[in-house]
Amino acid sequence: MRDRELTSETTDQAQWLKQYYFLRAAFSVAWVIAALTIAPSSAVIAATLLVAYPAWDAAANYLDALCSGGLNQNRTQGLNALVSLATTIAVILALRVSMNWVLGIFGAWAILSGLLQLGTAVRRWKRFGAQWAMALSGGQSALAGGFFIFQASMPAVPSIANVAGYAAVGALYFLVSAVWLTVSTWRRSAAL
Repeated sequence: MRDRELTSETTDQAQWLKQYYFLRAAFSVAWVIAALTIAPSSAVIAATLLVAYPAWDAAANYLDALCSGGLNQNRTQGLNALVSLATTIAVILALRVSMNWVLGIFGAWAILSGLLQLGTAVRRWKRFGAQWAMALSGGQSALAGGFFIFQASMPAVPSIANVAGYAAVGALYFLVSAVWLTVSTWRRSAAL
């Protein structure tokens, strides 16, 4: 009986992760489209999008933690939500200084949130599988963060397009994870 309950709980969690990953991919795609098409013509829209990106990440990580057993069981997501919330505030302040500062903050955020995402993926790997893309995404995010910090130190003024490429790669990883979980579920169902 206990094994059946665990299997049902794992199935429910895998279903949640599929939906969550598809939602994260959809948001990132919409954000990238807006960043590349609308933001270049409006500094206000660009600023709004730059603030919205880490704010969304904070909300998404918090929701994931709650739907995955609570904050006590999902400390990496809870910490990631706090890091993203702090980043949102830092971006608001940095927008008053320069885009170089904004990109530097995005760099530090990408490093921290990437490492936390990597930790979450490793923790989930045995239970759900299909976490290799999330682990790769976390590691690549940390590397991209270092590149952002380097770019921010250059005299050239960056734009939202610098962040859009990062968001597009993130969308791809979330989509791959969602599809991988979907296919894994279909294969398990077919085997029964």
